[in-house]
Amino acid sequence: MFPFGLIPLLLFLFLLILFPLILADVMLSALARLGLDPGTSLLAALGILLGGMINIPVKRIRRENPVKHTPSGLYGIERMMPGLVKQSNYTTIAVNIGGCVVPSIIVIYQIIRLAGEGSMALITVSGAALINIVFCYFFARPVRGVGIALSPIIPAVVAALCGVLFIPDLAPVIAFVSGVTGPLVGADLLNLNKISKISTGVASIGGAGTFDGIVISGFLATLLTW
Repeated sequence: MFPFGLIPLLLFLFLLILFPLILADVMLSALARLGLDPGTSLLAALGILLGGMINIPVKRIRRENPVKHTPSGLYGIERMMPGLVKQSNYTTIAVNIGGCVVPSIIVIYQIIRLAGEGSMALITVSGAALINIVFCYFFARPVRGVGIALSPIIPAVVAALCGVLFIPDLAPVIAFVSGVTGPLVGADLLNLNKISKISTGVASIGGAGTFDGIVISGFLATLLTW
């Protein structure tokens, strides 16, 4: 007989092991809808899952007042090894590999594919992306100690609707491109000027990695076009 208090712990550990497998399966299903072969889909999924732990610094913003800074958080390794919180006189702008770079590469590939469908497909996906960028810019909010926050549900639903309503035959591709570019441009890039007003040591684009709004929005938008 297990102690009663041990059962929730075992259940939590089981779900902790199972969740990445479910998430990977969802990613592979979405990537298959985007025209990627199984091998490429697996590499992309691994790139997102593993790359989510890596932040690459690209810029520093000098601060008048010191802000809290986790040294191990600069490259994302605080997910594996918690670091000590220190004071810093600058905010580091970083780019997350799994939460930003890999999804952006997939977007570029999808745009190249759409080019083969003619100019109307490119115009349509550009319009869908622009609509989502506007929505994301409107709903994104700076959060002290965190960065720019945005619920991934909003850009995912907007992107999926654009895909289904504009060109249903290309809905998954349009939804993914719009779902990624919306949060990336509308929430993150267009709000970089607000980072200096937020008390945070590291502001990472796609910084939550696998669980960042860019990734969730893109894949959720794709799956919503079933």
